[in-house]
Amino acid sequence: MMTPLASALQRWLLVAMAATAAGLCPAATPEEKLAALGIQLPPVPAAIANYVPAVRSGNLVFLAGQIAKGPDGQFLAGKVGQDLTVEQGAAAARTCAIQLLAALKAEIGDLAKVRRIVRVGGFVNCPPGFTAQPKVINGASDLLVAVFGDRGRHARAAVGVAALPAGAPVEVELVAEIAE
Repeated sequence: MMTPLASALQRWLLVAMAATAAGLCPAATPEEKLAALGIQLPPVPAAIANYVPAVRSGNLVFLAGQIAKGPDGQFLAGKVGQDLTVEQGAAAARTCAIQLLAALKAEIGDLAKVRRIVRVGGFVNCPPGFTAQPKVINGASDLLVAVFGDRGRHARAAVGVAALPAGAPVEVELVAEIAE
């Protein structure tokens, strides 16, 4: 059974993808698209270990993995397929993508500088036998395409893992190519 949040997310993704595919917002900047989608980028979360949120190497920006925080500012927790539904996992992956965009903007100053989202790596905390990792990570991928259009289409890995930091259901990392 789909939760109200998951149902709303699914409707939002369908509308956003249809609008993007129809070219209804071809001139909109990524930040205008985020605003139109009702998304405000959060402050960049502090690193919880010995790393930095972003590293630039030439025209590539490598973003450290993000785990989703809930509306209360606390990290989400649980195993997808055991404690959370696939839809709830996808919503967490979408939140990770929003946090990644915040880190990317903090690093480059303007999301309009993104030439391409090159690669997304998605890790799903799940029990043995769970095989819907791609559906979960679609929460991040669909948002990136809604914000960047074809420039948001990327190579991707979606893998299941036994555990993630803070018991997170999902962790997502990203590599972006930027204009100099």
